[in-house]
Amino acid sequence: MRVLIAPDCFGGTLTAREAADAIASGWHSAKPDDHLVLRPLADGGPGFVDVLHASLGGDVHVTTVTGPLGTPVEARWLTHDGTAYVESAEACGLHLVPADQRARVCETTTTRGVGELLLAARAAGVHTIVVGLGGSATTDGGAGLFEALDHDPAGVPPTSSLPTSTDNSGALIGSCPQLVAASDVENPLLGPHGAAHTFGPQKGASPEAVERLEQRLAGMERLEAVKDQPGAGAAGGLGAALLSLGATVTSGAGLVRDLTGLDTALDTVDVAVTGEGSFDWQSLRGKLVTTVAAGAAHRGLPCVVLAGQVSVGRREAASAGVQDAYSVSEHAGSTERSLAEPGPTLEALAAHVARQWST
Repeated sequence: MRVLIAPDCFGGTLTAREAADAIASGWHSAKPDDHLVLRPLADGGPGFVDVLHASLGGDVHVTTVTGPLGTPVEARWLTHDGTAYVESAEACGLHLVPADQRARVCETTTTRGVGELLLAARAAGVHTIVVGLGGSATTDGGAGLFEALDHDPAGVPPTSSLPTSTDNSGALIGSCPQLVAASDVENPLLGPHGAAHTFGPQKGASPEAVERLEQRLAGMERLEAVKDQPGAGAAGGLGAALLSLGATVTSGAGLVRDLTGLDTALDTVDVAVTGEGSFDWQSLRGKLVTTVAAGAAHRGLPCVVLAGQVSVGRREAASAGVQDAYSVSEHAGSTERSLAEPGPTLEALAAHVARQWST
């Protein structure tokens, strides 16, 4: 049997490559004669640059930028064939904020470093900048990004195709014909499914902090015209900031699917195995696992999800093209053990699942 192993990262515990290797190791231990095809993937969030570099090649650059806490961090970005691929999580990712500090700083984290990465990419002379969105520690609506662009000494007036503005944020687009936001979600900026209410608690925000963040985002005039567009709520409203600068929005998972040859791989296998940290309702709104599942379903292939935790019901999973979903924490006996030993527990689950696919 030919098995495609195409997971996303397992938030904060395993990279997509590490997850793919663990699944492959476990599967091989149970089914040594199966042929395994590994395609670690990303949907715009953490791992975006690594996954694309592994598939496309190109040049990885390292730039020191302002991190989410206002201190310097080193961020990697990729250039390939005239396009720069920027991973916002490299500059403002949740992994850059210690867990015990998140509740205290969730209202002050900044996306300034993302703006600095865009300026570095523009200076490289590329014709397109693709920004992967996801996994951020921020809910500033791109306020920090605007600061970086507004204070760029090399700025030029906005192009006529951009919304009228008295600042020079459009300078980025003025020197770069195309800006693309590769979003990991389809959420709008505001409301119950918006940036603050949906993702704020994951970043340490209390209910009171969520309301303050919501009000702050609602008061940003620059984002008014794009607040309801799909993807505006990505990365704490960074999606809306990019939209306001004239960016087009695309599915990060779909983009990676195209660039990594996922469809070609699906054409040659008998079953697809994907995974992520938490298979939940957000997974059904543009996340990577449903992109893999959709591709498998189109070919009549079964798709299996291995996730740290599973909260999607069987009917919902089936409607997304997922035949079965398995929880690492349930198989390991506890969430604590699965987090303490993410690689071995995922490997053990993969071996367990492989035995059920012996036919």
